[in-house]
Amino acid sequence: MSATRYRRFLKLCEEWPRNEAKKNRDLGTFLRQRVATAFREGENTQISDPEKCDHMYESLARINDNFYRQRFPRVRDTSFTGVTVEECKLILSGNLQQMDEEKPGLWKKFMERFSKSPEDFPVKALEK
Repeated sequence: MSATRYRRFLKLCEEWPRNEAKKNRDLGTFLRQRVATAFREGENTQISDPEKCDHMYESLARINDNFYRQRFPRVRDTSFTGVTVEECKLILSGNLQQMDEEKPGLWKKFMERFSKSPEDFPVKALEK
């Protein structure tokens, strides 16, 4: 039975997309590493909790099949910041220098908005 689970996870790893722009932060790469460590002996690996293993596989398969995206469609493809999907991908890719060159105004506003520390805000006196 563990051989079937192993094959299902391998198939899921093949289908899961990789994002080469996110070095060391890609979910597809992380998933492949976890499967390799969980099934060290391949098809002969003994699984201590088969129910948990099956539940984990079903959860990952639903994410890979865009189950939740189809069930709960978004009205707009922007976030609360007003940044578009392409700009978010560029920011998250780690290629920050390219972002500075393309749109320095947007990047500067974005960094200013989220880089303020709690010390920057005035402390209000507590009212009794």
